[in-house]
Amino acid sequence: MQPPKAADASDAEPRPDKEAESPAGHSAGSTLASADAAQAERVSGDEPLLPARVHRPSDLLRLLIGVLAVVVLFSVAAFAHGTTTGLEEDINKGTGQAPDLLIKLAGLVSSIAVLLVPVAFAIERLIKRDGLRIADGVLAAVLAHGVTLATDLWVAKSASDTVQDALTQPQPGDAFSDPVHGYLAPVIAYMTAVGMARRPRWRVVLWVVLLLDAFAMLVGGYTTPFSIVLTVLIGWTVAYGTLYAVGSPNVRPTGQHLMAGLRHVGFRPVTAMRAEDAPDSGDQSDRGRRYLVSLEHGPPLDVTVVDREQQAQGFFYRVWRRLTLRGFTQRRSIQSLRQALEQEALLAYAAIAAGANAPKLIATSELGPDAVMLVYEHIGGRSLDALEDAEITDEVVRGAWQQVKALQSRRIAHRRLTGDAILVDRFGKVFVTDLRGGEIAAGDLVLRMDIAQLLTTTGLRVGPERAVAAALAVLGPDTVADCLPLLQPIALSRSTRAQLRRLARERSQRERDAVLEASGAAKRARAEDAHPAGDAGRKAARKSLRTEKQAEKRAMDDALEEAREEDLLSQIRREVLLIRPQAPVEPVRLERIKPRTLFSFIAGAIAAYFLISQVTEADFGAVVEQAEWGWVAAALGFSALSYVAAAMSLLGFVPERVSFGRTVLAQVAGSFVKIVAPAAVGGVALNTRFLQRSGVRPGLAVASVGASQLFGLGCHILLLGAFGYLTGTEKTPSSLTPSRTVIAGLLTVAVLVLVVTAIPFLRKFVVTRVRSLFAGVVPRMLDVVQRPQKLLTGIGGMLLLTGVFVMCLDASIRAFSGPDTPHLSYASIAVVFLAGNALGSAAPTPGGMGAVEGALTLGLIAVGLPKEVAAPAVLLFRLMTLWLPVLPGWLCFNHLTRKGEL
Repeated sequence: MQPPKAADASDAEPRPDKEAESPAGHSAGSTLASADAAQAERVSGDEPLLPARVHRPSDLLRLLIGVLAVVVLFSVAAFAHGTTTGLEEDINKGTGQAPDLLIKLAGLVSSIAVLLVPVAFAIERLIKRDGLRIADGVLAAVLAHGVTLATDLWVAKSASDTVQDALTQPQPGDAFSDPVHGYLAPVIAYMTAVGMARRPRWRVVLWVVLLLDAFAMLVGGYTTPFSIVLTVLIGWTVAYGTLYAVGSPNVRPTGQHLMAGLRHVGFRPVTAMRAEDAPDSGDQSDRGRRYLVSLEHGPPLDVTVVDREQQAQGFFYRVWRRLTLRGFTQRRSIQSLRQALEQEALLAYAAIAAGANAPKLIATSELGPDAVMLVYEHIGGRSLDALEDAEITDEVVRGAWQQVKALQSRRIAHRRLTGDAILVDRFGKVFVTDLRGGEIAAGDLVLRMDIAQLLTTTGLRVGPERAVAAALAVLGPDTVADCLPLLQPIALSRSTRAQLRRLARERSQRERDAVLEASGAAKRARAEDAHPAGDAGRKAARKSLRTEKQAEKRAMDDALEEAREEDLLSQIRREVLLIRPQAPVEPVRLERIKPRTLFSFIAGAIAAYFLISQVTEADFGAVVEQAEWGWVAAALGFSALSYVAAAMSLLGFVPERVSFGRTVLAQVAGSFVKIVAPAAVGGVALNTRFLQRSGVRPGLAVASVGASQLFGLGCHILLLGAFGYLTGTEKTPSSLTPSRTVIAGLLTVAVLVLVVTAIPFLRKFVVTRVRSLFAGVVPRMLDVVQRPQKLLTGIGGMLLLTGVFVMCLDASIRAFSGPDTPHLSYASIAVVFLAGNALGSAAPTPGGMGAVEGALTLGLIAVGLPKEVAAPAVLLFRLMTLWLPVLPGWLCFNHLTRKGEL
């Protein structure tokens, strides 16, 4: 820890300005300064150095909003030509009667004021020793000027006619006005970066100048409304981008400012010790800095300081929760400091009025315009997370539940009942703290979430039995049972979810270790059970090999069943159901939108845009007339043959006997499933379910599908490398030199392998995943290797599957190829298909929509196929392999479901 005096050096320059701008102005600043000087030597040296600059999430948010607004503006200008033209005509009619003298006078005054106002503000800032802000503003102005020049060049050279009409006005001499005003955008960026908009007097002057300049240019016919809006957006966006990139000057109050603020509200502090905070848990990262302050007379105080930087922490997480969760309200993503102060004070008073043990709030105050402090009576306890397991008695757990009962009697929700929020003093009395994120007049759903959270928090420390028993003793069975539908990870705090994930990883590791131990024990027993030498011994060994392998599988399954553990939430549900068996346990749906759904929507929108752009450019009449329907029929035949190949590739890794016909139907049903789920996910789940219904044990079914996927991945990589090598040698067959793309790909893979092996975290992650893969999949592959017929079926199915898809794509290309169309080799088509299929499997969209179409089209164009042929060929290929099989897949899915085979 560094002394506060050293920490205060980081904001020595901006602080006088902040005090000068405060309501109390000169008197408050002089009082705080004198108190600082008087108490400087008495501040405890525990305050860490503060960074000179901070990167505010609010600046990043404004940057993203500005970029989105610019994109929307260009979209409107491009697609709403009638609207932009009508708006310009209305403005010209409305301003056409303005006197010419008034227009010239307004233009002269505004052009002078736009230059003088920034200079005047810079002089004022330099007088107050705030040169850093001026430097930020100059940098933002330079960057805005560069963006302006780039935008003008793009609009003049590459933009569509509608965009040019919306942003420019014709001028004498066959010239056009600038799309973005080169002098106005830098001025806006400068004034935004230096913070003029946050000062009332300067803000009024700023808006008057901007409006006057816009009026003069519009009436004079030198610009358009869209050009003015674009100029403002560019200046505003570049300013906040600059502020986020370089950081804003840190004006956070230090320990010495805290001491001065306490003296200002009537206390006489002696020392201020910074309290040790728990590790950042994500959902509590904005609770403020805490100090233990000793006074000249009386007990010590607990003081919480909240500033703008800490208040903005976790902003994007809160925004995501507001967007994705439904059914209950959350506080605003970013509150003003006044709102945060009032909310915490209200919750503190309401909790004590409800009879709960909460720290008593005795004073509040502002520490300048960028921070507030809340002064509490000192409790002197330790949090539940800091207690040893032996110290958490049943009385302590019941005391925590009594505080929740008191809060809920007045409809107060805490919203953060983690271990950090429960405090136990040296007498065993339980207090509830961190009420700032709470809610008064809360609904039933939020109150039940508090119960579910505290059940999980206490269950993590004392186990589910004691946690549920204490809750039942205080709240009663009905109240506890009502929270079971809310007992799900999404309803819990972020730190609690992280703990549950860690426990889940530990359980999985124990299960894997048990399976490996059972497998090793069976192998050692088989090695010890040696058979006599000679022909009779070898025959006996061969006869008993199958029996021993089956016994080993049973031993591994039994070990897995014995090692399998319930997660904590399931154990809590089971304990509650012992008391209330009829309690509802079906989870309440809290997610408004899932991340996968959002990604699918975004990818689908991109795919739709890509397809629409391709469709609008294609002349379907000519395409249909020129299509070779014989090749279309061949593409359809190859698509149908792919389901037979897929069935072979699956059954080749299933030693058990499974009907080949039903397996083909299951693969056809998969064409329907992959429309509603990502391709790599839907097919795995459907094949696993099908094998289980066909009599294969669950563990073996998962291992078989995993072995098929693993072998398919290896086959895919080998084929991609082989065909890529052949593609590179086509032009120079005598040298057999691979293409530069293949070499670059191999070098990239090598670099990635080196990076993974060099970074401990990545190495541990890969080793853990590979170990879990070898625990179940590799033994299954060893079983298949001992059956050459099965292995040949699996390998042949995978090669046939790739071959028929390549032939289908080739037939689709030939269906639209003319006499002048260059002929592509099968190696080139295979490389394009394998690369596009890999992207489709990685894309989180149903059937790889968007990613596959784009990759295949760009790949075919890259290998020399004209765009006029590549686009309809890809559409035909996707029609045959993705869209046409949907209806047969739906019929097969329903048929297998009715038969109980899915």
